[in-house]
Amino acid sequence: MLIPDEYGGLGLPLSDAAIVTEEINHAGGNAGTAHAQMYVMGALLRHGSPAQKRRWLPPIASGELRLQAFGVTEAVAGSDTTQIRTEAVRHGDVYVINGEKRWTSRLQNSDLMLLLARTPASPPGEKTRGLSLFLVDLREANGAVHAEPIRVMMNNHTNAVTIRDLRVPAENRIGEEGRGFRYLLDGLNTERILIAAECIGDGRWFIEHASDYSKERVVFDRPIGQNQGVQFPIARAHIAVESADLMRRQASARFDAGLSCGAEANMAKLLASEASWQAANACLDTFGGNGFAADYDVERKFRETRLYTVAPVANNLILCYVAEHVLGLPRSY
Repeated sequence: MLIPDEYGGLGLPLSDAAIVTEEINHAGGNAGTAHAQMYVMGALLRHGSPAQKRRWLPPIASGELRLQAFGVTEAVAGSDTTQIRTEAVRHGDVYVINGEKRWTSRLQNSDLMLLLARTPASPPGEKTRGLSLFLVDLREANGAVHAEPIRVMMNNHTNAVTIRDLRVPAENRIGEEGRGFRYLLDGLNTERILIAAECIGDGRWFIEHASDYSKERVVFDRPIGQNQGVQFPIARAHIAVESADLMRRQASARFDAGLSCGAEANMAKLLASEASWQAANACLDTFGGNGFAADYDVERKFRETRLYTVAPVANNLILCYVAEHVLGLPRSY
């Protein structure tokens, strides 16, 4: 969707892509694999060289190559990406990379991986320098990348990854050496907006199912939806979801217009993830015991939507971002 038509894509704006991911979740599915292809590709699309775009974008657009894996997070660094330890050492025209990653999803279903690694030491006072971004062709890894699946509470194929003496051609580095963190941010804003849209879809799924069930479920000779104790949580969740949707649309519009959207993307993700979780709880309460039965799908969607208040960025870190970068408060971490 987001790949320009000159490279075989549809050339559509992010706002359209967000509608697609929203509707996948609204229909009861999970758009994780769809949004991954779009946001992981963002760094290549915006910061790749003309030669890299000509080489990689057409087969990604056609589906010949799958770019789903994103090797960023590490067990020790957590949310502090500047503390990653995976190293890329240049030897002539090749980088040799060693390290470990965690929460690298969909690796087994990917031909390519975007990988963040430390190159030269960061200049004093510039923690984000010294990190470089590489496009790794997993088909040529020759056993240097080993994935250990992590079992999680929802259907998400994620892994702990060990990288030993992985050789990556220097021509596969995205942009300048040492500026990979800055390139990463464009993809992260895309991810936050797409995640917000998915949460909107989840929220609407929960609200619609709770509303329909409360009209049909009769207890004590009356539909349970007639009781304000059932009505009010559903109504509040609906208001929260619709309000979050406005911020999501504002963030998408700013992104598509080429304007700064870090604050809007972060706020949209926080509002939408909290609204979908509010709707999930209202729906589960409405279904009562039936909400825990797999037949109704509520418990599955409940588990899936819970992730988004924690990942891909914890909502507390979004509050830190808004406090510092929007309100001008002292940095807290």
